[in-house]
Amino acid sequence: MHNISNQDRANVLVQALPYIQKYAGKTIVIKYGGNAMISPELKDAVMSDIVLLQLIGINVVLVHGGGPEISGMLNKIGKESRFVNGLRVTDAETIDIVQMVLAGKVNKSLVQLLEQHSGKALGLCGLDGRMIMAEKKASGVDLGYVGEITEVNTEVIENATKNGYVPIISTVAGGYNGDVYNINADLAAARIAAELKAVKLILMTDIRGLLRNKEDDNTLIPVVNVSEVPSLKREGIISGGMIPKIECCVEAVRRGVKRAHIIDGRIPHSILIEMFSDEGIGTMFY
Repeated sequence: MHNISNQDRANVLVQALPYIQKYAGKTIVIKYGGNAMISPELKDAVMSDIVLLQLIGINVVLVHGGGPEISGMLNKIGKESRFVNGLRVTDAETIDIVQMVLAGKVNKSLVQLLEQHSGKALGLCGLDGRMIMAEKKASGVDLGYVGEITEVNTEVIENATKNGYVPIISTVAGGYNGDVYNINADLAAARIAAELKAVKLILMTDIRGLLRNKEDDNTLIPVVNVSEVPSLKREGIISGGMIPKIECCVEAVRRGVKRAHIIDGRIPHSILIEMFSDEGIGTMFY
């Protein structure tokens, strides 16, 4: 940054102004995961982006995953991680570890990191204020304590943003009989964004966005109308691990979120590029 002229700096700010005006006072939900959550340099970039967004009056809600950390802890106690269709098979012992790692270690370390970047953060999980209620997910294979969201209560989240905190949310949910459920963080972020009437949902991933040809980063599809998704699936352009992420974007848009984005968390400050530039980054669903 030191080698750009003052004139360039001014131009950058002037170009950002219409976006700052557009989003001030609005809510955006960021799903944080992948490499952006592992690399120290990228973590710092994400945190400074969030502080900046918060300072210009945008309500930022951060929803995070923590799959690698859960697998690491299960490994330590000699338990194998099993997945069916991308979902972790979660028995009684595993759900305890999930709750401990996500709502404890990962969540609070993110809170501390944001505070170190002069942000104000509040760590929450789906159990706080009955924020995320769930029941057992019905599926062909018994996944154990993997939940299907039944309701999202946003009061706790809104109290946090109203008081100037960034709520950082781990997606452990409560059952109606006192059970605890593991919820896919992308799905939870989509539902939370819809209930908050957020203007944007941003899913940070380890890929450029939706590519017409998976092998070629230059074939990025920048904009997709949700009505095009079924045909993109039929053509095989949306396949594999992209399917659930894109379904989350579609779900969010159908429930009233104006724009949902899949962005490349491996690019430093990808959140700011998405929020404040004409081109944006990644793939936008509307």
